[in-house]
Amino acid sequence: MNQYQGITGVVLAGGKASRMGGKDKGLQELNGVPLWRHVANTLSIQTETLIINANRSLDVYRSGGFVVVQDTLPDYPGPLAGMLAVMQHSASEWFLFCPCDTPFIPDCLTDRFLQFKDSALVVWAHDGERDHPAVSLVHRNVIPALEEYLAAGERRVMVFLQQCGGHAVDFIDVKAAFINVNTLEDLQNMQVNS
Repeated sequence: MNQYQGITGVVLAGGKASRMGGKDKGLQELNGVPLWRHVANTLSIQTETLIINANRSLDVYRSGGFVVVQDTLPDYPGPLAGMLAVMQHSASEWFLFCPCDTPFIPDCLTDRFLQFKDSALVVWAHDGERDHPAVSLVHRNVIPALEEYLAAGERRVMVFLQQCGGHAVDFIDVKAAFINVNTLEDLQNMQVNS
């Protein structure tokens, strides 16, 4: 039996990428590989299935062989909208979410989240200094609360996860794994010179 049965990995690639000049962030390449693919490769070894949340370049994402789910809410309302759309689409019990701009996420995410979640319906990564609420393990039972939260016009991921009674899980030993790419300059600085 797959030790990750019932867990769907989700690459969140549905944003506007306004700090990247509007370019589709997930498709920008780091060392010759698109950012989303770095994340997908790591998530796919620690989940049962993988879904991409994207709102453009859909054929490109589908060409990777994964299911692609678009937001059901208009105007790019943020990561929570992508999370909701995927949870409504899939019957999985748990969802391991990760933004497409964190190419170095560790391969111990699922194991550590499961080890330290206790009875919480949501847990998220903390690198010793900062919370990373979009890197989170979320149970499908939060769907009604998330629908209500978004319908009220709320968008803040951290606030929602806290309202669900969630807590952070410590990843200080792999802190560098949560570096994210916000700008083209960030991306350039991360490239390995050959």
